[in-house]
Amino acid sequence: MKINLACRYELKPNCSQRVLLAKHAGSARFAFNWGLAQRIALYEESKKSTNAIEQHRLLNSLKASEYQWMYEVSKCAPQEALRDLDRAFQNFFKGIKKGQKIGFPAFKKKGQRDSFRLTGTIKIEGKKIQLPRLGVLSLKEASKVQGKILSATVVREADRWYVSICIEQERPNPKPIHGDPVGIDMGLSCFATCSDGEKIFAPKPLAKSLKRLRKASRKHSRKTKGSKNRKKSALKLSRLHRKTRNIRKDFLHKQTTKLAKTKPVIVLEDLDVKGMLSNNRLSRNISDAGWSEFRSMLEYKTKWYGSTLIIAPRFYPSSKTCSKCGNIVKKLPLETRQWQCTGCQCTHDRDVNAATNLMKFYTGSSPGINACGDTSDGASKNLLVMCH
Repeated sequence: MKINLACRYELKPNCSQRVLLAKHAGSARFAFNWGLAQRIALYEESKKSTNAIEQHRLLNSLKASEYQWMYEVSKCAPQEALRDLDRAFQNFFKGIKKGQKIGFPAFKKKGQRDSFRLTGTIKIEGKKIQLPRLGVLSLKEASKVQGKILSATVVREADRWYVSICIEQERPNPKPIHGDPVGIDMGLSCFATCSDGEKIFAPKPLAKSLKRLRKASRKHSRKTKGSKNRKKSALKLSRLHRKTRNIRKDFLHKQTTKLAKTKPVIVLEDLDVKGMLSNNRLSRNISDAGWSEFRSMLEYKTKWYGSTLIIAPRFYPSSKTCSKCGNIVKKLPLETRQWQCTGCQCTHDRDVNAATNLMKFYTGSSPGINACGDTSDGASKNLLVMCH
């Protein structure tokens, strides 16, 4: 099977290469902002729109007279930035048609998410990578890229530069995974509870570094704007945020890879994460857990390794249903972690019970899903309907 994947490496540029990388990021940011301003002005004047190809032709015609400094960087950086702008407008208008709240494209600021994308001749071997106009740059670790290189995205995080190589790779079809299916209930006190009783606890990097982040933010706010001390404090704050994000991503990648390689079927609940973030008391903890990223990682890793991901309906009562007799309680407050069934008098751990019901949803034996009980027809029907 043919897949697209990204390999990310940290660059080790010298002083002149750092300046050239910053120029490429600035050129991409300028092209994006220039294209956005032009689109807004064009619509206000004539109620018309344009596209990335027309804007790139216009920008090229203005280089010799107005933007001669753009000859110092690769033509790909502004070209890909205009394509990103075109895609942002397409997503915005699609969201309007579907009734989704997708924000209008916004102007980019210097120092915030500085990045650019390159296409063309890109070669990588060992600890060296060759990029258009940038030449050969050193990597901090040896590369293991196999496949056709489509593009390279360079991004700055605090004081470090990273490159993500997009690769088209041909892989053999994955072999079937043997084992038992598992239902997973997501939570805050315990990140994930499996139907087999295993509990996975998250490192909670934001909660652990919150005191340091608040202290660094207060110090940064007191610095004079435009001063060197403010730049130093901004760099220190960015490093703390980068470390927090890396810890979270490392945990999510390890857990999703382990599950996708060892479990033939994984059943998750369809959580309304966006709606939950409106709760001021839980929003920080939910963001720190990374539920959405956990699900998105499982969606592509299950395809890579031959397992199956099933998403149970959003209003499926996995927590309120007794996994023994099928009795459904009317109310079950969030603070109630253990409860006793009024039907069979069985005491349940809330998370383990919910995970067990999610696993039964796949097998077709969950009460309310299949009235005849555990049948292969019900299981296959649920699999076909909810499989991603």
